[in-house]
Amino acid sequence: MLMPQATQMDPTLDPHSPEYRASLAKMIMNLFEHWGLKTEDQAFLLGLSPKARTSLARYRKGKPFADNQDLLDRAGHLLGIHKSLRLIFPHNRELAYHWVTQPNKRFDNKAPLDIMKEHRFEGLLAIRRYLDFERGR
Repeated sequence: MLMPQATQMDPTLDPHSPEYRASLAKMIMNLFEHWGLKTEDQAFLLGLSPKARTSLARYRKGKPFADNQDLLDRAGHLLGIHKSLRLIFPHNRELAYHWVTQPNKRFDNKAPLDIMKEHRFEGLLAIRRYLDFERGR
């Protein structure tokens, strides 16, 4: 199954509208599936409680993300990470999808996911900034 591109979302939609948030939730849940993340890691990256299995299940079934700015910001950064990986590895989707969970010399042989978990929101931003920098080289 191909990952929908973020650009497929109608740019005229209000980011706080249920339609936009439902589309965003679907993209993020697909992304997590491609990345092969455990439920606890999915919840963590979205800033949810580790026991938020019910919320994640609802999002997988097409329910919109909550209208919560932190959640929407996190989703935006996750899609930014995905976009950068697709641009950096345009001919290797497998590498683009597994990069987040693989040890990386740049991060002292920690996986980018570990950096995001260790440093929380700042870790998410650090990984995105790193990829944006690499993409711009």
